[in-house]
Amino acid sequence: MADVTLRPMTAAEYAAFVAVELDEYATDIARSSGMPLDAARERARKQHEELLPHGLATPGHSFSIVLDSAGREVGRLWLGPHPQRPGVGYVYDVGIDEAERGKGLGRAAMLAAEQVARAQGQTEIGLNVFGFNDPARSLYDSLGYRVVATQMLKRLD
Repeated sequence: MADVTLRPMTAAEYAAFVAVELDEYATDIARSSGMPLDAARERARKQHEELLPHGLATPGHSFSIVLDSAGREVGRLWLGPHPQRPGVGYVYDVGIDEAERGKGLGRAAMLAAEQVARAQGQTEIGLNVFGFNDPARSLYDSLGYRVVATQMLKRLD
């Protein structure tokens, strides 16, 4: 199995992460809901501001660079408190660089996130995954995550 370590993001890495994360999140919102991309960008921006009023220094949130066993940067992880359940951890974003996928690094990053949550005294960890993201859904299933809610949408053209 792949092995990873987590290193805290610097302020410059955080700024770059936010720019990419907001764009990717907005694209995923638009793709999953049919919302126009401009509206999805605004929604993503507002959610981000609400979740992280102090950016990188927002209490309870950690932003990490995922390093492989050779110490090379291979991804990012954003872990924080669950948005509705006090005392529960939440993976807001995890991403492995495209060229590094399929090597077990995503699994290793998720296991590292679980270790961080345990160290913080949390007994559960949650996340959200878009329905179209089959590889991520398979990974989370294999790690023992269970579906607790399903939102469904039908286009009426």
